[in-house]
Amino acid sequence: VFSEDLHASLYFVNASLQEVVFASTTGTLVPCPAAGIPPVTLRWYLATGEEIYDVPGIRHVHPNGTLQIFPFPPSSFNNLIHDNTYYCTAENPSGKIRSQDVHIKAGKFILREPYTVRVEDQKAMRGNVAVFKCIIPSSVEAYITVVSWEKDTVSLVS
Repeated sequence: VFSEDLHASLYFVNASLQEVVFASTTGTLVPCPAAGIPPVTLRWYLATGEEIYDVPGIRHVHPNGTLQIFPFPPSSFNNLIHDNTYYCTAENPSGKIRSQDVHIKAGKFILREPYTVRVEDQKAMRGNVAVFKCIIPSSVEAYITVVSWEKDTVSLVS
């Protein structure tokens, strides 16, 4: 055991961070909830284990380990970046630790851009069954629930 190892450590600063909801107009800064002595190398990953990379003007990991999601217009919403689960790791000579998953998502209150829900075209022969599907834009699908179907403004089965 080297004498400097007696002073090495890795620890969590804020282990309770589980979800970050942000507005598209402001973006967000998410610090890695880990630290250590001697200084640590901090990295961010998607929950799938894939290390994330900088996307200029969209997502950036600062040298201090803070993950930044830049402001964006709602039409540029991307599930992979704006509604995903991330985690970070801290590593130094004493080892490596992994934070718990942090769900980072653009909040529904920011999705004020108009959108259209449509029904997918289907063909069926008379007397057969046709299955219709409601097509919802990916930027709002997490916040929309189909509660009924209508034909010519007359409600069908809920």
